[in-house]
Amino acid sequence: MTQNRSRHEDADAGGRIAFFLLGGMIGAVAALLFAPKSGRELRSDIADATRKGVDQAREKAGEYYEVGRERATELYTTAANKAGEFYSTAADKATEIANTARDAALKRGESIQAAIEAGKRAYAEEKRRTEASAILEQAPTYYEEIKDASKS
Repeated sequence: MTQNRSRHEDADAGGRIAFFLLGGMIGAVAALLFAPKSGRELRSDIADATRKGVDQAREKAGEYYEVGRERATELYTTAANKAGEFYSTAADKATEIANTARDAALKRGESIQAAIEAGKRAYAEEKRRTEASAILEQAPTYYEEIKDASKS
């Protein structure tokens, strides 16, 4: 708010100075036109007043240019600094997100690998058990055959 007020006051001051100079020039021309002088003297006075007015306008324009250039440089520097801060913050956040994603992927990969290993162990254990029971089922059962024969 203060910055806007300062700009507004600068614009008002510049306008006042411009109107003051314009009024002074009009007043000088009017005074010369109504003064009892010869045509040559009058033209010379008008030319002098015009040169003075142009010189003053150039000086003021140069001053306004310098003030504007300095202000533009300040704004550029501020914007560049803010952009650098924004880039730095964004880069930090992107790195943080990438690290979090990488860690999550590693953990997930580890848990998937652990599940695969557990599955392999369970398969091997079940296969061993099945093979052992198949061997027991194929074994001759002499005792039961003798028992059945004695009953008949």
